[in-house]
Amino acid sequence: MRRGCLQPLRPLVSIRKRADFKCVYSSGKSAANRLFVAYAAANGLPHNRLGISISKKVGCAVVRNRIRRLIKESLRLNTSLSGGSDIVIIARMPAATLPREGSFAQVDELLSQLFRRLKLQDKP
Repeated sequence: MRRGCLQPLRPLVSIRKRADFKCVYSSGKSAANRLFVAYAAANGLPHNRLGISISKKVGCAVVRNRIRRLIKESLRLNTSLSGGSDIVIIARMPAATLPREGSFAQVDELLSQLFRRLKLQDKP
C-alpha cells in the first residue's frame, strides 16, 4: 500500500470517569433498539467523546471485547457525526448473539439509526 492513498481517520476520545458517565445519563437524551441503548449530551468540546458499557451478563470477556471493537470501528468510520457530544453506548444481551459474518454491517446500521434519532447524524 502506498501511504499517499490512505486518509488518516480521526481517533476516538473515550469517556473514562464515572462522573462523566453519570452526567450523560442524567442530562442526556436516549434512544434504544434491540441491541443497544445510546445516550448523548452536549460536552462543549469540538470533538465527540465515547463511552461504552457492556455488562458481564452479556457474555465472557471475548464476547464483550468483540462487541466493543465493533462499536468503536463503526464510530471511527462514521464521518457524518456532528462534534461536541458525549456519547455512551450500552450493549444489551442480544448483542452477544451477533453472527461472525456480516455483524459489522448490522452494528453500523443499528448505531446509525440511533444517532439519527438522537439528531447526531444527518440521514445519508
